[in-house]
Amino acid sequence: MSNENEQVRLLSEILKWIKFAGMKEAKNTLNSVLDTSVKKLVYQKSDGTFGTVELAKLTGLGSNRTVADMWDAWLKMGLGESIPVRGGSRFKRTFDLEDFSIKVPEAKTENTQEKAKEEPAEQKPEVSK
Repeated sequence: MSNENEQVRLLSEILKWIKFAGMKEAKNTLNSVLDTSVKKLVYQKSDGTFGTVELAKLTGLGSNRTVADMWDAWLKMGLGESIPVRGGSRFKRTFDLEDFSIKVPEAKTENTQEKAKEEPAEQKPEVSK
């Protein structure tokens, strides 16, 4: 085996153990910082494909400034990175919450909202007196 291959193998082994050692602390930090369903959803959906406006709509926040403030805080904590996009930058999460068994709520979609409007309210049987 060449020296370069041995170095790559050794670095891969070191990386595996570093990840293992940091999993508990990362999970504790994520649980502490992402203390609401909305924060969990915004974080999980922050994979670099959505902008603040799209995430605000998707999560029901309404304000893209709130999403941007979350991104700024998470960036400072090292929970993600800033990636360049046309017209600026976006936050991209470092961790997938599902890897830590952290439940992520479903995103609000127009289809879900329309479906809720179409479904009749549950009828309760009348109680005779």
